[in-house]
Amino acid sequence: MNIDSFTKSADSSDVADTRPLLIVPYNWIGDFVRGHTVVRVAKQRWPNRPIDILVTPLCAPLVDYMPGVRRGIVHDLPRSRLAVSRQIRLAAELRAQGYGTALVMPRTWKSAIAPALAGIPERVGFVGEVRFGLLNRWRWGERTLPRLIDKNAMLALPKGAVRPEQWPVPQLVIPPQEILPWRVASGLGTGPAIALAPGSVGKHKRWPFYAEAAKALIAEGYDVWIVGGPGEKDAASEIVAAAGSRAHDLTGTDLRQGLLAIAAARLAISNDSGLMHVAAAIGTPTIGIFGPTSPWHWAPLNPLAAAIQPASLRNTVMPYHSIARRDDDSYIRSIPVADVIDAARCVLTDARTSS
Repeated sequence: MNIDSFTKSADSSDVADTRPLLIVPYNWIGDFVRGHTVVRVAKQRWPNRPIDILVTPLCAPLVDYMPGVRRGIVHDLPRSRLAVSRQIRLAAELRAQGYGTALVMPRTWKSAIAPALAGIPERVGFVGEVRFGLLNRWRWGERTLPRLIDKNAMLALPKGAVRPEQWPVPQLVIPPQEILPWRVASGLGTGPAIALAPGSVGKHKRWPFYAEAAKALIAEGYDVWIVGGPGEKDAASEIVAAAGSRAHDLTGTDLRQGLLAIAAARLAISNDSGLMHVAAAIGTPTIGIFGPTSPWHWAPLNPLAAAIQPASLRNTVMPYHSIARRDDDSYIRSIPVADVIDAARCVLTDARTSS
């Protein structure tokens, strides 16, 4: 079964429903991008319901480029504590919107508090951390679903629905008219560029040879833009120092800078990270570099131009999850620069041929 066949048989009451819908997503960048699949599934089931999404300040720029999302409800709930007063303020804001349904993707107790305090009539989610009373449309069988996207998107289908073979892919639509003014304002010229995303959570996922790759790409006539958050400043400085004036540090606190850079680039090269999902959802040809993590589990739903893995894992029976500690970078270090540059040449050649 696929989503289209489900949509054609959708209940007429779903089509007639106009109550606003709230999605409570995971707010790591990659998981938030994946959450747009849930938006698309919900929009197919309930075409006339406005859809809002709860979002952190970090991920808020993504909402502006997500088709089908009416607005983002920005919150500042901390990860490490309950923050009761903030939960109450958020609940008051949600109550004022008159939501009929909340789809709560995270399985934590804390993620369901504000929708419950807001009195949203239908609060859908997996039982997770024993959230009886906070959720009132419980789902079971979370552990039988193989991937995070399966767990999340099933919440937008009726209880008991069969998992589709394919989900609609996330989309980030960057208006072309934003690109040139951004390049001019950033002093980046109009030449061809490649975006590098050297960051990721955990040493085991951070490929250490971006500086060498940047030098090779610049030698072939490309500018190099390094994108990421404040945590990637040191990596960006190392790349710029090694590669010279055609390498530009675009890291910082504003995710929109990275979105526009990736949209303007001919190619994105990224570790297994949130920006890999961003690039793929934008539609920029993307090379994903995977160390001990499984592309089957963690690659975007959008197709990658190439997935680079250690030679020792290429014939590993999938799906494997992760076979290294966060401080074990032996797998990611075993990927040579030549593998990445060869893949980049092939992707860029194919793009020129098809354009």
